[in-house]
Parts: sequence; C-alpha cells; structure tokens
Amino acid sequence: MVAWTAVGLTSMPLFYFQHDLTWLTNTAVWLKGPIERGLNLVMDMFVANFSWAFGAISWLLSWPLTELQGMLQWLPWSVTLVAFTLVGFAAAGCRLAIFTAASLFYMVATGYWQESMNTLALVGVAAPLAAGVGFGMGVLGYRSGVARRVLIVCLDLMQTVPAFSYLVPLLLLFGFGPVVGLIASAIYACPPMVRNVMHGLASVPSALVESGEMSGATRWQSFWWVRVPAALPQIMVGVNQTIMATLSMVIIASVIGGFNDIGWEVLSTMRKAQFGQSLMSGMVIALMAMILDRISAGFASHVRSTVNTPTVSRSNALAASALLLLALFAASMLFPAMRQWPSEWRVYPAAQINDFLSYTVSRYGWVFAEIKQIVNFCILLPLKIGWLRLFDATGYTISPVNQAAYWVAVLCAMLLASFAWKGRGAVLVALVAAACFFGLTNIPWPVLFMVVGVAAWQAGGVGTAGFSLAGMSFILMTGLWGPAMLSLYLCAAAVALSFVVGGALGALAASNDRFSAFIRPVNDTLQTIPQFVYLIPVIFLFQVGDFSALIAIVAFSIVPMIRYTEHGIRSIDHEISEAAIGMGCSTLQKRFQIDLPIASPAIMLGLNQTIMYALSMLVIAALVGTRDLGQSVYIALTNADTGAALTTGFSIAIIGMVADRIIQAWAKKRQRQLGLQEIRSA
Repeated sequence: MVAWTAVGLTSMPLFYFQHDLTWLTNTAVWLKGPIERGLNLVMDMFVANFSWAFGAISWLLSWPLTELQGMLQWLPWSVTLVAFTLVGFAAAGCRLAIFTAASLFYMVATGYWQESMNTLALVGVAAPLAAGVGFGMGVLGYRSGVARRVLIVCLDLMQTVPAFSYLVPLLLLFGFGPVVGLIASAIYACPPMVRNVMHGLASVPSALVESGEMSGATRWQSFWWVRVPAALPQIMVGVNQTIMATLSMVIIASVIGGFNDIGWEVLSTMRKAQFGQSLMSGMVIALMAMILDRISAGFASHVRSTVNTPTVSRSNALAASALLLLALFAASMLFPAMRQWPSEWRVYPAAQINDFLSYTVSRYGWVFAEIKQIVNFCILLPLKIGWLRLFDATGYTISPVNQAAYWVAVLCAMLLASFAWKGRGAVLVALVAAACFFGLTNIPWPVLFMVVGVAAWQAGGVGTAGFSLAGMSFILMTGLWGPAMLSLYLCAAAVALSFVVGGALGALAASNDRFSAFIRPVNDTLQTIPQFVYLIPVIFLFQVGDFSALIAIVAFSIVPMIRYTEHGIRSIDHEISEAAIGMGCSTLQKRFQIDLPIASPAIMLGLNQTIMYALSMLVIAALVGTRDLGQSVYIALTNADTGAALTTGFSIAIIGMVADRIIQAWAKKRQRQLGLQEIRSA
C-alpha cells in the first residue's frame, strides 16, 4: 500500500496542473519520424534486392492454389457434398454428418458454391503450409532453449500485431493477388501450431522416452516413434486451431487477394450496406468454420482414444465410400442438376431479410437507440472523456461541492473495499473512480506510467516492470499515445463487460449442469465465427460508432471468460467444498469466500485471453467508425506505408504483451500462494 499511496499523492498535482503543463497531455513524437522513415527505407532496399526471390515463392505457391481451386470447381457439387459428409461421419458420427450435409447444401442452394470452393482452396493450401512450418519451428523450440525464448517473443508479436499491419510489407513483396492472402493467412495461423508442438513434445513422460531408448531406439527413432506419437493429441489440437485461424483470415485476405471467394462477397456486400446479402454470405463462413472445426476436433479425439478401429473395418469403409463417390460422379454426368445447381432453383431470401429487418428497425429502432444512448452516457463517455468534461459538454458544471462529495463517496467505497478485499480492493476502486472522473484519454501520461509500473512490479518484479515501462515509452515517443488511449478506453470497457457478464455466466455454468450443456455449443459457435461476421448485425442495428465496436468486441472476447471461470470453479477439490458446507457456509458465502478466491488464477488467465481477443478485434472494429490504433493501421494500409503500419501494429502488440506479462505473473504468484498446479487450458 505504500507504493500505491505514493502514486496517489504524486498524481494529485499532475491532475491539478495538467491544463497548465501541456507536455502532460501533448506527448512528444521524437521517434515517430526516424522509426517510420527507417522502416520504409529498409523495406524499399529489401524489395529492390530480393523481389526476384519473392516472385519465385509467389509462383511456387500459386501452383497448388490454382490446381486445388480448379479441382474443387471441376468436381460436381453432389460428389463434394457427400465426400465431406462421409468425412464428418468418420470424424464424429451421424450428428456431424447431418450438420455437414445441411451446411454444404445451404452453400449450394443459396448460390455460394463457387465462392465457397475458392475459400476452401485457400484454406486447403494455407492451413497445411502453416501447420508444416509451425511443426518445424515447434520442434526447434523444443530442442533449443535459446530458440524457444526467441520464438515465444516472436509468437507474442505474431498473435498480437494486427494482420493488417504486416499486409503492407507483404503487398510490397508479393503484389496484389490470392497468394498474398494465402501467405498472410499462413503467418497468422502459424503460432497456435508452434505452441502446441512445443508443449506436446515437452509433456511426453520421460519414462516413456527412456523405455524406447532401452529398447535400442536411436535418437531419430526415439523422436519419431516415441515422442511424436505420444505428443500427437496435443499436436492435433494445434492443427485444429491452425485451421480455424486460417479461416478467420479469409475476409482480411480478400482485401488484398482479389480472389472471388466468400470473404470478398462478405466484404463487398458490407461496403454496399446490403445486410441480407452480407448475412447470408457470412453464414457460409460461419458454417464452413464449424464444419472444419468439428471435423478436425473429431479426428483429434480419435487420436486420444486408445481403442483403434480394426484395419479390415477401415478398409471396407474406405472401399464403400470410394464406390459411392464414383457412382455419384457417374450419375452427375447423366443428370446436370447433380453437377451444377440450376440457377432457377436458387433459394436467396436476401430481399425478404432486408425487408424484415427494415421493418424491425423502423418499428423498434427506438429501443436500440435508447440502449445505445444509455451505454454511451453511463459507460463509454465517462471512461473516454470523464464525468467532468461530459457534464461540461452537456451544459452543466460540476460545482466544487459536488466534486468534493464525489471524492468523499469514493473514499468511503475505498474503505469498504479495503475491509472486504484488503488493500487491493481499495486500489481498484481508486483507479476506476479516477478513470471515470477524468477519462482515460485525459489522464496525464506520467500517472499511467506510475500505475502500470507499480502494478507490474508487484505482480512480476523488476523485470516485468522494466518491460512494461519500456513498451509504454515506445508508444509515447512514436506519437501514438492519443490513439493508444482511445484503444485502451474501448478495450477497457469491453473487457470490463466481458469480465462481469462472462464471469457470471461461467459461475452459473459451473453450478448448473443443464446451463453448462446449453452454453457450451453457444461458446463453440461464438469462437468459430470469423471476426468480420460479428460486424454484420451490429452495423445494421446500431449504425457505426464506438458502441457498435463495443458490442462486436464483447461478443468475440467473452468466450474465454466464460470457459476459464467455469473451468476454475469446477477444478476445485470436492473436499474443500464439502468442508465449507460442513462449516455452515451458505451458497453465496461458499461462492464468494471459497470458490472464487481459489479459482482466481484460472479466472485471471481467462481475463488475459479476453484482453488478447479484444485487442485482436481493434482493427476489425475500426470498420465501424473508431478512431484508435486500428484506424491508424487502416490509414497506413491505404497509403502503403510500411513504417506507419508496423509502428502502429507494434503499439497494439505492446499493450497486449504488457497486459499478458502482468496478468500471467500475478496468476503464477497466486497459484504458488494457494499451492495449486499450473493451469494450462480451460
């Protein structure tokens, strides 16, 4: 508490004199010009000297993409539909087979088959490329400690730097075209594979490896015949996540790919404000994501199973499937409708959807407007500009007496929080009260430096504090402090809502099996829907603006909070729960005094993932009118400015990495205090 008291006392004069000392808010831009010019110069030199090599890579990758696209377009839709249905049945049984068939038939009947097959061709090349490169990098990280440390930093950057930031150098190296989208998708999808390979190989029991070596296996044989098979379940999880990450890049890749795929269809209809068309095409991406997710997850669960299907049975099934597909192919030659869906049979209710939604908005638009206004004035604007400026803007002035009353109420709340949650509660109340009174965009940068520095030091020591302050200094001196504060305010609001709502839903799911069974497929659906698709209903119902961005970010980032909260509470030892009940604890007392404190490390890791998800949506949310770092990335992409794109992308990554380091350090510290094992996954 001594450090926080010093922060509070030092901050008071900074807030008081911030209008007189302009350097507290008008930040310097010492490094902006040199860094951006330097990056652009390096990029120009690199392109001038190595463009021939990247041209060769582009040609090499265009070959399998073109061939796969041609094959998928040549195959009759009936053959492809049945083939995927059989794969779904082999992966997870009848339910997945029926879902796969219905989803693919939707693509056929709505007339999106050609675009869907182009998207599948892109995923079919990008996902194996990302998985192969990721496997090699994961093996390297497993074998070398130095390589592992370097890879972890690189993976953090790859997963937090927005994809639009590295689209600019990719455009300069490869030019416009499908191959650029393919490479961007592979880069974005590579980190999950690397992490899972490193984790899977490191988790193989040493006794298993020793038994292989005692049997006479060489080092090479021990790796491929013992370690890799033992780590295969975890590696398959990486394959699943890689496929989903590749598909989530489909629309972003369409911005630069010039590919007649479903991503371009979504993007073009969104630009034309054609809600029905964008909703129907967005459903194609969502359904494709669910199919690929469940099929890859189903085969991953087969790998975990110790019961193998007899070889004869598998051979008979493959032979029967091949005969069925050949029969369908022959039939499609006789019946043209089985080869190409007739245009007059197309089911395309986009106009009816537009009419229905227009009627809904015209009839009940006031409800959406009221919700938007309430959230804006009660949450977003106070957090952005503060109560002080908000009242000034509406023509009301907060008198000194009312200001004093506000801070007296804050002091009382701090005392109450200190009594309930010790010193941490009082600090949290003080930080929230200051943020809402002054606004995050109006807080002097030295104050934020002190707050983050002390929090990082208490959570992870001097190293974490040094990293956090160095990262914030980079943002400050590159002139991106203002946009960064806008990003911080929007992410803070989204993360706070996700934390409260997601935590409550996770706690309810942990105590109610029926609700858990209901919320699980909802979480799966939300996690498989690509990011752009969230914007479609939000734009139509709430128009553009910060509120629309908030809704899209919350919808995308709330899932980890639900999952980790439920996982943390369900992982509590039953003996502890029984002891609490035996001591006379009520349900609420047990939940708040036993369950949540013990599950706090898992909950904090869920908060960490929620922050990462929210940051990854920043650039996507910029499409609905935000003016933060995401918008700066778009401007850099429009101007083909490599320096500005990378500088802005690194700033977003720094925010995510600082939050990640602090929360991870706090969670590990809390786990040690509670004597818990490391929490890896929900």
